[in-house]
Amino acid sequence: QVEFVESGGGLVQSGGSLRLSCATSGFTFRVRPMAWYRQAPGNQRELVASINLANSPTYTDSVKGRFTISRDNAKNTLYLQMSSLKPEDTATYYCNVAPRAAAYDTWGQGTQVTVSL
Repeated sequence: QVEFVESGGGLVQSGGSLRLSCATSGFTFRVRPMAWYRQAPGNQRELVASINLANSPTYTDSVKGRFTISRDNAKNTLYLQMSSLKPEDTATYYCNVAPRAAAYDTWGQGTQVTVSL
């Protein structure tokens, strides 16, 4: 049974930092490209950052230079270090495999990130 458990979100002021974690189980983590997604109220879920099996990351333009995705295959865990946070980063953040079309139907509960002015 595939499972994603996201954590690390919270309320932070603009310019602050957070580190998100996603513990996974039920599939072979080390052989899957992984991604962080986010969804703000009224918006579709979007892919924020992905990391392939060679640990090469890609980012959506709006977070480049501010977010860093990483993975620990020994712990089956995905991370997202977020810095210089902006109010427009406010959303619920989820992890799943990449690309979006390959994502499991099962999603975790997500972790809420709220950035105040």
